[in-house]
Amino acid sequence: MYWLIKRELWEHRGGFVWTPIITGGVFLLLNLMGIITGEVMGRNAGFNVSFGGAGNNMRLLSSNLDKQSMDAVGAGLDMVMYSPTMIIGLVMGFVVFFYCLGTLYDDRRDRSLLFWKSLPISDTATVLSKVVTATIVAPLIVVVVGTLTGIVMLLMFALALSFHGVGVWHLLTLSHPLQVIGNLIGSIPLYLLWALPSVGWLMLCSAWARSKPFLWAVALPVAVGIVMGWFNLLGTLTLQNSWYWRDVVVRILLGVFPGGWFSEVPHVGGSNPAELLSSVGLTHSYAALGSVNLWVGVAAAVAMLAGAIWFRRWRDDS
Repeated sequence: MYWLIKRELWEHRGGFVWTPIITGGVFLLLNLMGIITGEVMGRNAGFNVSFGGAGNNMRLLSSNLDKQSMDAVGAGLDMVMYSPTMIIGLVMGFVVFFYCLGTLYDDRRDRSLLFWKSLPISDTATVLSKVVTATIVAPLIVVVVGTLTGIVMLLMFALALSFHGVGVWHLLTLSHPLQVIGNLIGSIPLYLLWALPSVGWLMLCSAWARSKPFLWAVALPVAVGIVMGWFNLLGTLTLQNSWYWRDVVVRILLGVFPGGWFSEVPHVGGSNPAELLSSVGLTHSYAALGSVNLWVGVAAAVAMLAGAIWFRRWRDDS
């Protein structure tokens, strides 16, 4: 299994490794451009930020903050650290989507399947290695790259403010980087369970379709939903199709994008950053495990992955 996963990373290094790194780099570049733009426009407008040196800067502010204000500042800094991971995770969702859609189809198209079948490697192990790569390895890479990007961004803003005599380095101690990292890593099992229906459906289409797996994976469930809506419009058959779009189409097509399990968690949100982060923390996030919708999706995913393994074993495009 270890070498099968390494094989997936070797063959898809651009998607799983370089895509998050490039996305994080672009994110930092855009923030740097924003800082430089603010400096130039402020200088051209004659606006200069100065807080009077070390005796009159935000270092004194931190000493006068009450606990509630300090928690708010720390939560704001934590959200800054979360933001790159959210953006990188969104981009990685597209990578995982097309990876799962093409991974079993491409083996048949370029005939490399014949080589892998000549080795003492079972189809079950091969498919499961692809599932692990998509649902565990990929989000773990996102967490590592996103966390490093968030830390660099905080340091970049602190350095920019220090040029104006604003000492915010002491405020950075109010952030909780270890808690952020722990929450992100702890959410990977939830991502695995939530993404399984999408991964199973996409891999089933990838193993079954003789051509154009994208059309089968996307057009088929969408067409079924449109037909159901058409029958409702004609009044010939009453079908409540809102559940179909929400619990079927969204789950099998958009489950690879992180955060979808929060739809199964009550009381998500808040009036300030601290309450918002608390509502999406691990304590509340794992309430999604009590959702019947999540476990029905997992059961359906197991059946679809079994079908993908069967088609990989017996599908003959010759």
